[in-house]
Amino acid sequence: MNSSISWTKAYVPDLDCTAQEYMDAMTLSGTKVEGYTELDKNLDKIVVGKINKIEKHPDADKLVICQVQIDEAGTEVQIVTGAPNVKEGDKVPVVLDGGHVASSHKDGESENGFKIKKGKLRGVDSFGMMCSIDELGSNTDMYPDAAEDGIYILSDNPEYADAPIGADAVELLGLHDVVFEYEVTSNRVDCFGQIGIAREVAATFRKDLVLPEVTETGNGENVNDYVSVEVQAPELCSRYVARVVKNIKLAPSPEWMQRRLASVGIRPINNIVDITNYVMEEYAQPMHAYDLDKLADHKIIVRKAHKDEPFMTLDGQERVLDDTMLVICDGEKPVGVAGIMGGENSKITDDVTTMLFEAATFDGTNIRKSGKKLGMRTDAQAKFEKGLDPNNAIDAMNRACQLIEELGAGEVVGGAVDVYPVKKEPITITYNVEKINALLGTDIDEDTMVAYFKKLDLTVDREKKEVLVPTWRQDLERLADLAEEVARFFGYDNIPMTLPSGSATAGGLSEKMQHENMARDIVEAYGFMEGMTFSFESPKVYDKLLLPADDVLRKSIAIMNPLGEDYSVMRTSAIGGMLTSLATNYNRRNQNVRLYELANVYLPKSLPLTELPEEQMQLTLGMYGEGDFFTMKGVVESLMQRMGLKKAAKYDPQAGKSFLHPGRQAKVIYEGCEVAYLGEIHPEVLDNFSIGQKAYIAVVNMKQLSELASFDVKYVGIPKFPAMTRDISLTMKKEVLAGDIEETIRTKGGKLIESVTLFDIYEGAQLTQGYKSMAYKIVFRAPDRTLKDEEVNKAMDKIVRALEEKEIVLRS
Repeated sequence: MNSSISWTKAYVPDLDCTAQEYMDAMTLSGTKVEGYTELDKNLDKIVVGKINKIEKHPDADKLVICQVQIDEAGTEVQIVTGAPNVKEGDKVPVVLDGGHVASSHKDGESENGFKIKKGKLRGVDSFGMMCSIDELGSNTDMYPDAAEDGIYILSDNPEYADAPIGADAVELLGLHDVVFEYEVTSNRVDCFGQIGIAREVAATFRKDLVLPEVTETGNGENVNDYVSVEVQAPELCSRYVARVVKNIKLAPSPEWMQRRLASVGIRPINNIVDITNYVMEEYAQPMHAYDLDKLADHKIIVRKAHKDEPFMTLDGQERVLDDTMLVICDGEKPVGVAGIMGGENSKITDDVTTMLFEAATFDGTNIRKSGKKLGMRTDAQAKFEKGLDPNNAIDAMNRACQLIEELGAGEVVGGAVDVYPVKKEPITITYNVEKINALLGTDIDEDTMVAYFKKLDLTVDREKKEVLVPTWRQDLERLADLAEEVARFFGYDNIPMTLPSGSATAGGLSEKMQHENMARDIVEAYGFMEGMTFSFESPKVYDKLLLPADDVLRKSIAIMNPLGEDYSVMRTSAIGGMLTSLATNYNRRNQNVRLYELANVYLPKSLPLTELPEEQMQLTLGMYGEGDFFTMKGVVESLMQRMGLKKAAKYDPQAGKSFLHPGRQAKVIYEGCEVAYLGEIHPEVLDNFSIGQKAYIAVVNMKQLSELASFDVKYVGIPKFPAMTRDISLTMKKEVLAGDIEETIRTKGGKLIESVTLFDIYEGAQLTQGYKSMAYKIVFRAPDRTLKDEEVNKAMDKIVRALEEKEIVLRS
């Protein structure tokens, strides 16, 4: 959004500040100014001159010698030029000796532009330079009458023909101006118009806002005798206003209108087109004009397009519409794509006599989608997308008709066709001075707050403590929004620093965050470094992980508009990203690598999606180099112990993970719940990820672990009584799990057992094939007495009998 300061001053005439002061103040009050351009930058000592005499250069066929008068006293300077379009009697902009221009072919460039100095051209003295429009820092968009290659002849323009000789040419051309570029948020659609910006300026600088006075227009005729309007899709067109203008007289628009349009990047065309563009920029209400004589039955129908309906737009391109798009039709055919562009079949041409003006409010979402489908982008579309105020349409229409009459562009027919089935009403918000001050940490009195509201055209009822919010302020809905308005104009820089108060503001981490931080501390203590991978995944990773076709991890959520195939689904596992990270480190010759990632995976409850997926937080560990399966197992056990899981976990070697080594993987079971799994990566998967040595991973379900966690830790004193130790060597089938043996020992040993430690495993020729030997150290201790051999022996007998029932016998 651009706006010139001269245009803004038309509504805020008392505004007086520098460009930098304006930029800083507006940004602090919430209307962010990205930057500004000074149109008169580098222009100095440029006056209106008159060419009194032209002679040929004696030594150059393409140069002429001009005697140029530079003041009313008759002072002349000699200027040599090669411009082909000058003649005696012309008034031209002249930069005098020592002055500056924005661009030039002469030497002398500096930070202040190009300095013009007296010199000689092919032996003839020259004491200045006559300027083209480019050398004045402008272009033919702002000055259509200027020659593209030659001196700007001021006297060819009636606006400047009577300019006094010696006058400031920069001021004459309206170049003492500044164009500001704003970053307007999408909820402030009113600020996409010059009046909206001016309203913010008036409130920021505490100045009066002087809006254009729109007078009643129209002759004694009735517009309904000329045109009828039918809206068949009211859900997509909440209001449609039409007026008719006859006896059209096409001509250039006045200089002031052309300058304002050009300053915001719109090229002037003619009075009718310029008026529609001007009102669009002034009121943030797009308008469109149709040749009424080209509208069949003099009728407008607003409807949805038919599927695959062809339509030729104003840019000469044939578009294929679908049944979600909104079109403007006459009695027979489409004549415009609503809110985007009119049609070739109803455009305004030089022979137009009667014209239909349209100002409507279309559904912003539909306009956005339609423009994207058609590959189109227009200024009107950009405004409609934000959601316009339907109450603004009639004001913009009346303003346009007023300009038509003022500029003599046509005769406005009386009345307007206004289809507005459901009127949008302003809302009321109750304000509370104490609550607003509490929100802001300020002590602003009610008079000051009310003054801010009134500057923004908000109606205040002090008795009821209510603010009536006009419909064009769609961003104001509640007390907090009013507090923001107060903060903006009181000045964020004036709000004192205060500390938060109240028990609700006591800081602290949630239990979930405490668990995650604890997990980080533990794995980092074991040498793991945190990594971060994309939440997006490639479907190809499923094959690299050898996942079966029916594996639940293949049921991932497809992204509608992905960055590419490698990022086209939401990950259901972080294993692919972890192995990719390990592979990167391996191929860069890092010897020992330990990585971890705490991140969500996304598990859909059904496909296609009918509800949001489950976002499951997982801790994924990966390593290669020093360490093995049992190293990873120890890290997982340390994490469980630190999180208060006091009982021993069980390990199920039938984890069923296709990407893990069949004989070196396990699920971690705690109180019947699977809290993690770990194992060695399958050799084929290692090859798929280009990892040339053994690698290990572990995946911990942080949500499950957090639900089982307990921080109820109690101090236990140093034992006062001695322990008794028994060693036991057992023989069993290879399939028997160490965890099952340990559980049997602890269960039958009862409360006297302090610890059970496996210290030896043997498989060899001295044992029957298919059997193994395992030796345990069992420590007994009583907290209140010294144990006797009889007590320990009794416990050992129970343990041995229980093991024998499971075909686990003492090794002979």
